Formats: sequence, structure tokens, C-alpha cells
Amino acid sequence: MSLIPRGNAFDPFSLDLWDPFDGFPFGSGGSSSLFPSFPRISSESAAFAGARIDWKETPEAHVFKADVPGLKKEEVKVEVEDGNVLQISGERNKEREEKTDTWHRVERSSGKFLRRFRLPEDAKADQIKAAMDNGVLTVTVPKEGAKKPEVKSIQISG
Repeated sequence: MSLIPRGNAFDPFSLDLWDPFDGFPFGSGGSSSLFPSFPRISSESAAFAGARIDWKETPEAHVFKADVPGLKKEEVKVEVEDGNVLQISGERNKEREEKTDTWHRVERSSGKFLRRFRLPEDAKADQIKAAMDNGVLTVTVPKEGAKKPEVKSIQISG
């Protein structure tokens, strides 16, 4: 693919994006493939497929924040698999097209997303809480408190 502007040279969205696999039989550009099982991501869902998630650790918990703008809490799932794998998934559906509509540009992504995180040993997976506010999903995974060493005082004789 080229990086030659089409249309307005000052419109950054009028440029083709460089695809490093363009021209290869297994790349994302061609329709035929030597590797039919190689996963393909359609351009309409590629951007949403990798939902952006931050993970920070505080002294009390592991906190995950996911950007899911435009989704309702009913459209997002938070699950724990095998007791220690946090899974966040959801789907943004494409806007319904009416016969009278004329689309000039489609830049918002749609499709499914799925992210998985292996939780550390100190995570209390049975006490996970999730909340949604202004398009940001916050998942809080409490941590077990640090075990204080038991100190036993010994009487000194003599």
C-alpha cells in the first residue's frame, strides 16, 4: 500500500495505512492464503478487538480500568475462570443502516473484544467488584493482607 494522499492532503484520515504483511500470502491484505487457519481480523472490528485496559496495583487491591465508550453495563461481561484468570469481554454492535442514510465516514469501531489477565496469588478472586462510569469499566480485585510473622516472646530464666 502507498502513503500517497487521496483527496485532501491535510486530512490525516485520507492516507492509506501501511500494512507490513501486504503482498504476503498469509498477510491481512490478500484474500487467498496458504494458511487458512491463520486468524484474520476484519478492519471494522480490529480497533475494538484490543480494548485498552490499564492494570495498577495498590497496597489493598489490583485495579483494572477498561475504556468501553458507548457500551452499557449489560453489554460487558466480567468473569473469573479457573479461580485466577480475570476475563473482560463485550461487544459493540454496528449502527443499523437505513436505506435513506448516506455515510461519509465510518471511524468508530465495532465488534467483539476479549481480554484475559492471570491474577497473582495474593488476589481474592471471590471478592471482585466491578463498576461502570462514563464509559470506563473499573474492576477491583482485593489483595490478601500481608501476613505478619507471629512473634512469641520467650522468658529468659536466670
